Amino acid sequence: MRTDWESRLQCWTVAGVVEAATASRFRDWEREHAPPQGLRWPIWIALAFGALLLGAGVLLFVSAHWDELSPSQRMALVLAMVGAFHLGGAAAAGRFEWLSVALHSIGTVALGGGIALAGQIFNLAEHWPAAVLLWAVGAALAWALLRHWTQAALTAILVPYWLSGEWWVRMHGNGNDYMVPIAAGICALSFTYLSARRARADSALRQALGWLGGLALLPAAFATAAVPWRTAPAWREQWVVWSLVVILPLAVAILLRGHEAWWNALAIVWTLLLVAANGGHGDQVRVYVWCAVGAVGLAAWGIHESRPARINLGIAGFAITVLSFYFSNVMDRMGRSGSLMALGVLFLGGGWLLERTRRRLIAQIRPEAS
Repeated sequence: MRTDWESRLQCWTVAGVVEAATASRFRDWEREHAPPQGLRWPIWIALAFGALLLGAGVLLFVSAHWDELSPSQRMALVLAMVGAFHLGGAAAAGRFEWLSVALHSIGTVALGGGIALAGQIFNLAEHWPAAVLLWAVGAALAWALLRHWTQAALTAILVPYWLSGEWWVRMHGNGNDYMVPIAAGICALSFTYLSARRARADSALRQALGWLGGLALLPAAFATAAVPWRTAPAWREQWVVWSLVVILPLAVAILLRGHEAWWNALAIVWTLLLVAANGGHGDQVRVYVWCAVGAVGLAAWGIHESRPARINLGIAGFAITVLSFYFSNVMDRMGRSGSLMALGVLFLGGGWLLERTRRRLIAQIRPEAS
């Protein structure tokens, strides 16, 4: 496909503004200094689905024949399953780099299944967060050796998963269902991951973290705001986990953003105050008000750093807050027909107003930064 500069150069040559020899030298220089082209989207889709289907097929094959194998055969199969993918990734490294990345990623995903199967083979004590920790260590070592963004993204998922699992097991072992620190920690860390994006030319790892944060933020904020909790353990059992809720997201934010991490500190404070607004009851007017404040603050953060994704998430969060308040506090006080008409007006008028506001906010950001 001809680029814009080629089309204009052709027009200038035909019009006599640029001589043919000069135009030829322009084309030669551009060909010599042209940046390498990235993968086209069909190749990305093929690699992603190929890795997913290959990994799923291997796991299904193993599960289908698991009962037929002896313990030694099972262990050999587990080792082969993990090692084969990494060996394949090493073999493809010099030929097709992204195929190598995909195979190494499957190998690290297979490591998690291998750890679980090894525990089953040897009848090890059941403490599943320890298995997640081993999986996270494997992903971190793969990241240190390979420097692939996929390994870093897996590490960014598995480390919080391990910490959440440790608290989950501890609470259930004590007969308690106090899971608020898990929701609050994921919410605070989602803000940190979302803020990893800084510019259009961000690395693949920063883009992946931005996607992870964007996908997890609204569900985590909803769980923090809406899930009721009846009892809480003594503070001597909570101070470690709440320290991690504050320290871990803030430390990662400092590594990713430097002095701009003070925005993340505000997000962490907002999360802690959301827990306080919940107070164990969930459905409180102050919770909806504080969620609306957070949505507005997220949109303002997006304007400040020229990130449209944060503006869109802020608008979506505000819309969800209004709808949740309507369904829980307004709709049941009206008649059936009146509530449906009011809901229709809310969708039509509110949707139009929010979309208009979103476009105005996005128009304020720098186009080159998005």
